[in-house]
Amino acid sequence: MRISRGCISLIIVILFLSLSCTTVPITGRKQFIILPDYAMLSMSLQQYNEFLKTNKISSNQEQTQMVKKVGRKIQMAVEQYFTDKNMSYTLRDYKWEFNLIESEEKNAWAMPGGKVVVYEGLLPITRDEAGLAVVMGHEIAHAIAKHGNERMSQGLIVQMGGMALTKAMAEKPEKTRRLWMTAFGVGAQFGVMLPFSRYQESEADHLGLVFMAKAGYDPNEAVEVWKRMAQMKEGQTPPEFLSTHPSDETRIRKIKETIPKVEQYL
Repeated sequence: MRISRGCISLIIVILFLSLSCTTVPITGRKQFIILPDYAMLSMSLQQYNEFLKTNKISSNQEQTQMVKKVGRKIQMAVEQYFTDKNMSYTLRDYKWEFNLIESEEKNAWAMPGGKVVVYEGLLPITRDEAGLAVVMGHEIAHAIAKHGNERMSQGLIVQMGGMALTKAMAEKPEKTRRLWMTAFGVGAQFGVMLPFSRYQESEADHLGLVFMAKAGYDPNEAVEVWKRMAQMKEGQTPPEFLSTHPSDETRIRKIKETIPKVEQYL
């Protein structure tokens, strides 16, 4: 029996897709990723250093210490979780760092490798350590779940025809950089409300609740933080069917449903 060239191509694509699937910790969701971790970590460090050169670190020592304290507690919670699951190797190349940036932007983001940034403008919304843990846990969860890698992989396939990251950087550096910045929310006005897909946002909420609870923070605080976020966005949010992330009502409802499941980590 002869196999057509089209069938062979289809088989290759299926094999490629199956070999490019990884599993998200805790949720067990399968995801499509084509970029190796070492490439993401290398580019992450490069972009992070570039960001620090062009943005001012906050001089507010009290707020800076709060960001670092919360960050370290969540870091320890994440590391302990992966140790308990015999998956410490997942974080072996992480070099955690937490910085507060002098800016009125209501933003926060985390890159692969543990590089986490919070903007001063977000602190009036988070208010205290527990509120900050909600946002930092959520953003760190995006990194731990490799959502940025997932988005970069999709972007390279859709926008650049599956071009390898090194080739994309060499031939289309600015376009690749914009793709990276979008994937990780660097410079976005509302980093905690990035247009990740709905399942990525819900997944980050779930993982973030686990990490903040394991760090000793009350996960119920997440409901209050997202209510304040909703008030801040009032009149600016499109209907959920036009949005790539859950509506505030849906997000808060799902968080309330998840809280009983994560209280075991307190």
